[in-house]
Formats: sequence, structure tokens, C-alpha cells
Amino acid sequence: MNAVVKIGLDLLKIFVVFVVCTILFYYVLRAFHSEYEKLDRYESPQGNAVKVMSQEETDMWKRLSIFFRLGE
Repeated sequence: MNAVVKIGLDLLKIFVVFVVCTILFYYVLRAFHSEYEKLDRYESPQGNAVKVMSQEETDMWKRLSIFFRLGE
């Protein structure tokens, strides 16, 4: 009977450690999320930033052929 109780206590310890680690992981992820949520992803560039690409009107068939050729 002592062996069964000892195994049960060991399983209970493992379960408690697992639950504590899971809760800790959850709150760390929440902290990271709240930190990165404050960043402005669409902030306008500063300094000598230039527009890299301009949108131009192209033929739909030409764009489709480029898509199939390059696999993008």
C-alpha cells in the first residue's frame, strides 16, 4: 500500500509542477503580447526613407504570366 501512495504522491508532484509551469508560460506570453501591442507597426519612416516601389497599371495577363513563371 505504501508503494501505491508513494507513486500517487509522485504523480501529484509532477502534475503540480506541470500546472505551475503552464501558468508561468501563459503569463510570460501575455507580457510579451502586451509589450509588442504598444508598438506602432505603421509608423511613418524617419530619416532618408524613400518609396521603394510604385504601383503601376499592368495588364492582367502579363501579371498572371509572371506569377506562373516565377511561382510567386
